[in-house]
Amino acid sequence: MRLVWREMARNDRLRIMDHIAQANPKAAISLDESFAEKAKRAAQAPSIYKPGRYPGTREIVIHPNYVMIYRVLGDTVEIVRILHARQQWP
Repeated sequence: MRLVWREMARNDRLRIMDHIAQANPKAAISLDESFAEKAKRAAQAPSIYKPGRYPGTREIVIHPNYVMIYRVLGDTVEIVRILHARQQWP
């Protein structure tokens, strides 16, 4: 399947990386690699991760603190958001 990052998800990813990199650049790089790897895995097997709290979405726990929300639209996996676990969703 095709993988697409929505603008809000890209912005979430950059904001998270900037925040973490201030204290630990290596951890920021490692987390960003996890985001990319899990998104790619979702595109290869979209139903592998649990159904999301919002109808039509699925969620990937990237790290105990971060959740990636995506949805499947036809032949596309669309990464919608990356949120801190404490953020309310939806």
